[in-house]
Order: sequence, then C-alpha cells, then structure tokens
Amino acid sequence: MKQTILVTGGTGFIGSHTTVELQEAGYEVVIVDNLSNSNANVIDGIEKITGKRPAFEKIDCCDKEALEQVFKKYPAIEGIIHFAASKAVGESVEKPLLYYRNNITSLINLLELMPQYNVKGIIFSSSCTVYGQPTEENLPVTEKAPIQKALSPYGNTKQINEVIIQDFIHSGAPIKSIILRYFNPIGAHPSALIGELPNGVPMNLIPFVTQTAIGIRQQLKIFGNDYDTPDGTCIRDYIYVVDLAKAHVKAMERVLDKPECESVEVFNIGTGRGLSTLEIVEGFEKATGVKLNWTYAPRREGDIEKVWGNVDKANKVLGWKAETPTDEVLKSAWRWQQKLRADGMQ
Repeated sequence: MKQTILVTGGTGFIGSHTTVELQEAGYEVVIVDNLSNSNANVIDGIEKITGKRPAFEKIDCCDKEALEQVFKKYPAIEGIIHFAASKAVGESVEKPLLYYRNNITSLINLLELMPQYNVKGIIFSSSCTVYGQPTEENLPVTEKAPIQKALSPYGNTKQINEVIIQDFIHSGAPIKSIILRYFNPIGAHPSALIGELPNGVPMNLIPFVTQTAIGIRQQLKIFGNDYDTPDGTCIRDYIYVVDLAKAHVKAMERVLDKPECESVEVFNIGTGRGLSTLEIVEGFEKATGVKLNWTYAPRREGDIEKVWGNVDKANKVLGWKAETPTDEVLKSAWRWQQKLRADGMQ
C-alpha cells in the first residue's frame, strides 16, 4: 500500500482527475474541498472509474482549525497536493481581496500544519501566469525565465505562494516541495464520468466552447483578434487534464520516495507547443463535426498575448510527457458535455 495523500480542491477539475490517477497508482486519497466551485457528486465519478471511493471532508482550507482536524483524523497523510484556490483571471481583477485571502491563507495554513503532523512533501499547483508575458527570446518559456510582474491578482497569488514555499523551506522547515507551473488544462476523462464543471458562467475557453456547441450559450466570444500572433488571437499551451494529473503522480513519487529530490523543485507542465484560440475553436469543429456560433469581442483585461512552455525538464527529470493528441482531447470535452446533457445537469 502506497502513502496517503491529501488533495485540497480534490472535487475540482484538475483535483478530481489527479485523485483518479493517484488511486490508480495505489495511493490512498483524502479530499478536502469547500465545494465553492465544484460538486460532491464528482466523488461518485471517481469511485466508478477507480472502484474506490476517496475519503472526503467538506471544509475550507482557510479555516485552520477545521483543517487541523483533518490531519488528526487521518494521521497517515504523508503528502499534499494543493489545488484549492480561486482561479479566474477576470474575477481576480474584480475581486482582488477575495483572491489574496483564499489563495494565500490556505497555503500558509497547510505549511504551518505540515511539520506538526509529519507531512513530508507538498506539490503546489502553480501556473504559467508567473511568467507574465515572456519576451520573444524567452519563448518557449523555461523554468529559468524571469518572473514578470503579474498581470492579475490571480497570477500574483501564484507568485507570492511560490515565494512563501521557498522562504519557509529555506528557513529550515523539514519538508520538500515540487512546484508545478502548468499551462492551460483542457478535456475530460475518457470515461466521461468526470470533467470540467464550473459553477455559473465558464471562465475557461473549452467549457464555453462545449456549452455553445450544445446550445446552453448562444454565442462564443473570442476576446481579441488584434494580438501580435499569426491569426490575431491569443496563443496558449493547452495540456490534457489527464496528462497533467499523471504529472502530479510523478511529482509525488519524487518528493516522497526519491532522495535526490531537492528541497524545492520547479517544473513546467505543458505540451511544449502553442495553439491559438482560433485554432482551438476550428479544431473542435473539425474533431466533433459540430459548427460553433462564435464572434470576436474586445480584448479582456489580464489576458496574456502568447505563452507556451519548454517542458524538457519535466520530460527528463520526472520521466513524464504529454502524449494525448489535441483532437482526442477536444473530443473528450465534447463527450463530457454530452454526458452532462444526458444526465440532465446541463
């Protein structure tokens, strides 16, 4: 039996897929989530896929007393994967204090409790937003590229949290951390039993695409067509959520079981290539045969023009690689949307 892992935000999009991969790899999983942007029914999907139901505690990671009770109840926890955070760039511009409170307090609480309860390692869910808008010579962006001034409070919380982890471990804290800076997660589990299910209006591209395709949204808006890119739309590195989840398993194995793992390590997690918003929209139409009603809209504050990652370090050191073709990823997102419709959820 492998170690017990605490997954914060484990009923969310990335957290649920990572829980599946952890359980498939033999880990015991305890999920904590306040369900602010997810649904507890996700746990049923995890159980159907893996044949095992993870433990679940509905708590807010900003509530330190409640969080401590989790460590008391599950004393075998050895590692943490920390997803729990508010994550919409646009919303963070409108509600900065909400983002600073949620995203920073939750991490500090976990770090303070780790040494008390002999938790050895934490995988932190960071983001390519820490690079801001890389200069042309820094594309594709490596882990050594300069950290730019964040373009949104969301991005700033990721930068601040990385520094908090590094400062805490530098102070002598007896823990290790792997920081995963990932790019744009998309798609759904091939079973269509779990996927991206945002509450309210989607903030990410793919749910908006699939909701438009199925008729929930009247029209998809592509924000900005005058960027300095080949087709004028933003470019991102779109990573399949299942591939991304597997990277977390590799990182957890390294932080808990590999003595050569340094006290803090940073990895980009992406595909290594950039696709424009327009390429994704047209790729979805081609992969699914569904035509989308879309239009261009003005640029959105906080959006970065173009960023994609150099992922050589993750390939070599973690022994991980993104392998799923984009058309398969887009088909998986469409199957998930159709499953939601069949189940009467959307």
